[in-house]
Amino acid sequence: MTAKARSALEEMDSKSGAFQRKESTFRKWVGKDVPAEAGRYHLYISYGCPWACRCLATLSLKGLEEAIGVSVVHPTWQKTKPDDPSDEHCGWTFAAPDDPPFQSPSGHGSFPPIDCVPDTVNGVRFVRDLYEMSDDTSGKYTVPVLWDKQTNSIVNNESADIVRMFNDAFNGIAKKPEIDIYPEHLKKEIDSVNEWVYPTINNGVYRCGFATKQEPYEEAFSQLFESLDRCEAILGKQRYIAGNELTEADLRLFQTLIRFDPVYVVYFKCNRNSIHEMPNLKNYVRELYAIPGIARAVNIYHIKTHYFTSHPRLNYYAIVPKGTTEWWTEPHDRDQKFPVAK
Repeated sequence: MTAKARSALEEMDSKSGAFQRKESTFRKWVGKDVPAEAGRYHLYISYGCPWACRCLATLSLKGLEEAIGVSVVHPTWQKTKPDDPSDEHCGWTFAAPDDPPFQSPSGHGSFPPIDCVPDTVNGVRFVRDLYEMSDDTSGKYTVPVLWDKQTNSIVNNESADIVRMFNDAFNGIAKKPEIDIYPEHLKKEIDSVNEWVYPTINNGVYRCGFATKQEPYEEAFSQLFESLDRCEAILGKQRYIAGNELTEADLRLFQTLIRFDPVYVVYFKCNRNSIHEMPNLKNYVRELYAIPGIARAVNIYHIKTHYFTSHPRLNYYAIVPKGTTEWWTEPHDRDQKFPVAK
């Protein structure tokens, strides 16, 4: 039975007012359940979504661009059943670069489809269509989506799984198989870091922003900044968050940090301080942004436009703040503190 369509804004505990993100539902594994083959898979992402962008960054770092196609949705959600007045679900929508601008779901603003890439595989208009083609029963139509063109269905929609599959299962067709962001000797530390970064930072900003009562907001706020302070201390002693090598833990953390000053400080009320006011985190973000494969997955227009235009409940008139300067594009000096081994 198909569940009622919903978005993350509906994942609230009505009694406590706390945001409770539900788990992903499509969890097949490339290399185990289906083979890794060039040209067989397609990745659907939003530049606005941090979970999707960690997948795109991994794809780019591994050199999988020619083996796996990518489509990019418009940053502003739209009604996904526009001809059904009883269905009010809004979600990810495809657009071509020459399509007319979108308005917000509340009918405000004008947001052009800059850097959008339509669905060249199925020719659908909404990510929701991909889920319905795959007999989805969850009712939550998220990105990323890893699509199997052979079975014509979703393989996996859990970003953590997709990152690890790109890192390992696709090595036979990757241009840079030597890059390993989940190395054996750091797995324990990576998993340990992920265990506290995900709930308190990656998901922590959403727990702040989507809370509907003061107490869960303040709890999430406290945990968020305790963990950011922890990151600041760690990155004063070692180059990366799980050691002295770039790993998936850095890709996870970076996607939240790059959105923090332009969006989360204002939109999600995460306003104790900005990331650029934390010296080690600021320098760390600059270093990661300087890596081409990671920068490939950063589009500030999409990031700001998505958050500030897609949730009428939080920003009815879809006003996009002018925001901060792009300090992350400036040079870092972490080579001086943590010299690269020869």
